Amino acid sequence: MTAPFDSAVSRDITEKSHGRGARRIAVFKRLGPGLVTGAADDDPSGIATYAQAGAHFGYNMLWTMLLTYPLMSAIQLVSARIGRVTGCGLASNMGAIWPKPLVLGLVFLLFVANTINIGANLAAMGASAELATGMPAPPATVFFAGFSLTLQMLLPYERYARYLKWLTLLLLSYVAVLFAVHVDWAAAAKGLVMPSFPLTGESFTVIVAILGTTISPYLFFWQSSQEVEEIDRKDSTEPLKWAPAQAPEALSRIRLDTFGGMAVSNIVAIAIMISTAATLHATGKTEIGTAADVAEALRPLAGEFAFIIFSLGIIGTGLLSIPVLAGSAAYAFGESQGWKCGLDNKPWEAIGFYSVITAATLIGLGIEFASIDPIKALFWSAVINGFVAVPTMAAMMVVVSRRDRMKQFTASPAMWFLGWAATALMTSAAIAMLVL
Repeated sequence: MTAPFDSAVSRDITEKSHGRGARRIAVFKRLGPGLVTGAADDDPSGIATYAQAGAHFGYNMLWTMLLTYPLMSAIQLVSARIGRVTGCGLASNMGAIWPKPLVLGLVFLLFVANTINIGANLAAMGASAELATGMPAPPATVFFAGFSLTLQMLLPYERYARYLKWLTLLLLSYVAVLFAVHVDWAAAAKGLVMPSFPLTGESFTVIVAILGTTISPYLFFWQSSQEVEEIDRKDSTEPLKWAPAQAPEALSRIRLDTFGGMAVSNIVAIAIMISTAATLHATGKTEIGTAADVAEALRPLAGEFAFIIFSLGIIGTGLLSIPVLAGSAAYAFGESQGWKCGLDNKPWEAIGFYSVITAATLIGLGIEFASIDPIKALFWSAVINGFVAVPTMAAMMVVVSRRDRMKQFTASPAMWFLGWAATALMTSAAIAMLVL
């Protein structure tokens, strides 16, 4: 008599399990530009910054992630909203606010900063491949550059976007490292809400570096342009200012996508800070150069598992970030010049757009083989990003507040407040770079 009952219970459990699985898949499918943007924020250069914060200050820089999450979410929501509502990327919209020479100057500086970041990321990927596999770094670096460039040139946008989205799962490897090290969770919790660190030029420099890494101009341009790509790819989708009936679903997706993507970014940054605080800082190793140096330093302290996971994570995040860095520069340049832009186009259909992608990647590769100190290069990249961010964010906030461009989809009071707060914070960071 119990068999039918047991069978029914089993079917019910199975159906509920399948239902939960289907819901998770449905949520993941709704994620896209925001998830990729947030994940690209944790590139090898960002990993090095977060690792340096954890190695030097222990758990006492974790609070910066609580500070930056609402601010970076707000400013990325603004960039996505501008793209989805107007059907134009940031550079096009900035042209309606700032004089064209100023926009071109900002776009050029963005290209320079992105190219330096690409070079640093390729160098870290090559060094990590050598550590993990024994393959010499130079050929590995060339391979990664060529592989990334080939994907951008040949893959249709829909498949390419799906590839980037699945690559974001590699970021979970940094959370896995936490299970291989001994963490003082009480100290970590204290670092999140009640940090203790000296108010020195060194500590402020690290804070500014974290802000510049977390709230970065190339992320603004990328997410906005990806929303435009999504419009162009689907015949049934139009800019919201011309199709307001599409707004509820579109803006709901953007909020889920952006809050989720920025959460992934900050959780991974927290995991990197905690793992390096628990290992490197705890053993007195406080100076870190590159992300590959972190992986090598973790090997004797946290074991082979942590070393392999960290090394492969650097390669994975590099493959994710290089297309975003090169692509955001190409979108900005192309839009400012009125070129045909978009990864849905073949290279011969958007020659200028793909030329910028190629130039950024190859010049970045050249930096790896030039006698340039990668740490100094990254410093100047951060400085450039800091100064590009301020006028770009100010222009974004002006655009998102103008009814002539956004119609009824101007920023909400909360978005307006947090967006300007993020702009003020980056202005302070840029001033601090000069003073410090």
